Amino acid sequence: MFRSRSLVAFKNIARCNGACVHATAGAYKQPSHSFSYKTHSHGNNNNNWKYPFMYAAGGALLYSGFKYQQKLAFAEEEFVVSDEQFLPQVEAKTEDVIADALFESTDVATETTSVVEVVESAAEPVVQEVVEQVVEEVVEPPKPLAFPEQVQYLLIGGGTASYSAMRAIRKRDVTAKVLIVTDENSVPYMRPPLSKELWHTDDAEASRNLLFKQWNGKYKGIHYDKEKFYCAAEELNQREEGGVAVATGKKVVKLNARKNVATLDDGTTISYDKCLVATGGTPRALPVFESAPEQVQNHVTVFRKIQDYLDLDQVTDNVESVTVVGGGFLGSELACALAHKGSTKNFKVNQIFKEYGNMARVFPEYLTKWTTNKVFQEGVNVIPETVVNQADMEDGRVKLTLSNGSEIVTDHVVVAVGLDVDTELATSSGIEVDEKLGGYRVNTELQARSNIWVAGDASCFYDTKLGRRRVEHHDHAVVSGRLAGENMTGAQKSYYHQSMFWSDLGPDVGYEAIGVVDSSLKTVAVFSKASAKDTPVGALNGGLRSEEQFGSSDAAVAKFIDDKSEAVAIQPPVQVPFEKEQFQKGVIFYLRDEIVVGVLLWNIFGKISLARKIIRDQKPYHDYGEIAKLFHVYNEDDEEEE
Repeated sequence: MFRSRSLVAFKNIARCNGACVHATAGAYKQPSHSFSYKTHSHGNNNNNWKYPFMYAAGGALLYSGFKYQQKLAFAEEEFVVSDEQFLPQVEAKTEDVIADALFESTDVATETTSVVEVVESAAEPVVQEVVEQVVEEVVEPPKPLAFPEQVQYLLIGGGTASYSAMRAIRKRDVTAKVLIVTDENSVPYMRPPLSKELWHTDDAEASRNLLFKQWNGKYKGIHYDKEKFYCAAEELNQREEGGVAVATGKKVVKLNARKNVATLDDGTTISYDKCLVATGGTPRALPVFESAPEQVQNHVTVFRKIQDYLDLDQVTDNVESVTVVGGGFLGSELACALAHKGSTKNFKVNQIFKEYGNMARVFPEYLTKWTTNKVFQEGVNVIPETVVNQADMEDGRVKLTLSNGSEIVTDHVVVAVGLDVDTELATSSGIEVDEKLGGYRVNTELQARSNIWVAGDASCFYDTKLGRRRVEHHDHAVVSGRLAGENMTGAQKSYYHQSMFWSDLGPDVGYEAIGVVDSSLKTVAVFSKASAKDTPVGALNGGLRSEEQFGSSDAAVAKFIDDKSEAVAIQPPVQVPFEKEQFQKGVIFYLRDEIVVGVLLWNIFGKISLARKIIRDQKPYHDYGEIAKLFHVYNEDDEEEE
């Protein structure tokens, strides 16, 4: 814009200058020669400015207002003429111009001076306007890009399921433009370390920076990718090569499935081609704390997100005691993790739950009792079969009145009693919610409505082997997110994968499970003595604690399993007195209608693929002791003794 406007201004000046100079040159009758002329540059011809009278004649010509309206042929194009052709015309016109100028003023020098002043005065506002245009266009900042009104792929939720879906989309559609919207102030990250490894990292600065030391001694960050991997949301649609943007601190509050439009909490609307709902859930609160005074609530953490970890880690730097409410996966993990920190920071850890033991809803009763004793050995004051009836403040600390009649005074309370699935978009989107299991009901392809898929904790999916289910574990978020992302790009795959979950109770006890693991089901278990490698530390050092590296292939064990699959009566589990059994290493089969629907591996790692194969085959077995050998339950020494 600057060049075009400036060029017009300078061309006008050049036309005036050129006309004046050529007229004057003709009047002086310079020696014959040919010359070249361009309207936009002729004013810079240095030869013409050697003669003083040229100023007077040129000024006179400007002052007269070009009364003769010479229509010279050098207006817009370059041309070449000789003096013989040009001088007669120029002489005639120049004589007329000079005559008029002399008629109006007998003092040419004085008149010329006044003309120059008039020309300069007239030119000044023109030059000033051009300068102002140049300055204005140089300093004017670029217009900011707006938040996208339309996106190709919209992923609602910033957890593992969304991240997994994004990777699958980008793999199948390399130029895909993906927008992730999350109410957290962080790019996607993994949650398990928040209750596991971060608490066992000896380097406090590293853990505050969300770097954790794995059991194998190597450091790892909890974020899947660094922030520089993502582009700004405003730039997403400008990228021809595609990209991924994360809009943090924003929440989708309405989803119009018919119009393919999502509405954010600030009123912004986004239209989409394909949409994933992976909103997960919110940690369940307890009424006794919600109704407590504000001072009490300020001493309560409902654990779920990065900020919850950071706040709790800071709080526990200077306390006398912390109390965890909840005896499931998260509550038991946190109790052991806090006890580890308490051993160095000199604070006590209490754990309160209403069940008869840790993990009572998952483990058989005998293993629940053993696990509760193990948590106690980790330094936790376990208080089972108890609930909190009242919470008050006493001398700056929280006083908990328990259902067993006792009272506990503690500095901080951590609530870990489960998850409430986030189905707030059900009404606006028209997606069906499962009344029994919770979550959005989806088909085997994880699709809920046209152009809408659901993955992770919020999906209630149909399992072709085990029926309708909803799973709240990391591996399910990975697998379901990946499948949803593939189907959003047209894969049309069904969900048949049996996801796994794992947990650790310190560095020497860990378990992995797959399928339906419910303590209300009938179980058959096989245990033996463990070796040094049969621990979470040993598994990592041996390269077995990774889903991608898991154990025997399905084909390698298929024939052996088939040989053991005669439909006969199932042997009952051997009842061993709790005091004499250490449950160091073993496998537990969960049965429904005599069919294995779940497998739990206790200090056995790298065998999930085998467990998945057993569940998929849906066959009863004659001798579970023989099946257990496939999981290497028995050490070589044990087998020799047999």
